[in-house]
Amino acid sequence: MSNIIRTEALSFTYPASGDRLSLPVFEQVNLEIEAGSFTAVIGPNGCGKSTLAKQFNGVLLPSGGTVWIEGMDTSDEALLLEIRRTVGMVFQNPDNQIVANVVEEDVAFAPENLGIPSAEIRQRVDEALKTVGMYDYREHAPHLLSGGQKQRIAIAGVLAMRPKCIVLDEPTAMLDPQGRKEVIATISRLNKEQGMTVVLITHHMSEAVNADRVLVMHRGGILLDGTPREVFAQVETLRSAGLDVPQTVELAFRLNQNGWSLPLDALTVEECAEAIAKALEIEN
Repeated sequence: MSNIIRTEALSFTYPASGDRLSLPVFEQVNLEIEAGSFTAVIGPNGCGKSTLAKQFNGVLLPSGGTVWIEGMDTSDEALLLEIRRTVGMVFQNPDNQIVANVVEEDVAFAPENLGIPSAEIRQRVDEALKTVGMYDYREHAPHLLSGGQKQRIAIAGVLAMRPKCIVLDEPTAMLDPQGRKEVIATISRLNKEQGMTVVLITHHMSEAVNADRVLVMHRGGILLDGTPREVFAQVETLRSAGLDVPQTVELAFRLNQNGWSLPLDALTVEECAEAIAKALEIEN
């Protein structure tokens, strides 16, 4: 499968400003993300997760190295519009992305700015709203919606641009559990049913479990890179980086410290319960 995103020796430093010294965020990051994949990026606060995400559609440009989006160099200003058509970005606070007083007008905003014909915009808006399960709210005022609904509207606004990849920068950080559930279900459906490439920046380990691949950022680089089962089984390494693990892994890890022998790659509640039941059968 081809790569939609590739970085080579990527480095980024926030420049000095006022009394603030220049701040290196990461250095020499080499990364490839396959088209159609679902990648979760986790890491402690300040490790550069959001900064990395903003490299993928040219919100920020490298201080060193290169970012390619389907072979397009993000530092080439002439390619920036096409890069942003290819990689859409959803931010943490949906209120920062909602610009209109009616849902369907908000979703139409980006295609209108791209010069898409009116008839096609109508089709794109309806299609995007149906995809995120918000078509019935198309004539509502966005400010009256719940946090999860607002975030789904923000996602629809990006989908109306028809990107090949969607990057979400902690999209559930400001949501309640129901809102988080709605947004993650939407993201997973986009990936599984439509084959859209998803890059999810998150601090919720339970959300990263849904991904094909988990990247752990720490101290200016990538600490771990693998499937959720491979990454979350490395409990002590994650803890040393200041990170938690899914509750099922935490339970198995603690039981193992008390003499049990449970697999640490049982991520779901069902898998964990089955592993415990099997261990009890062997014990008896």
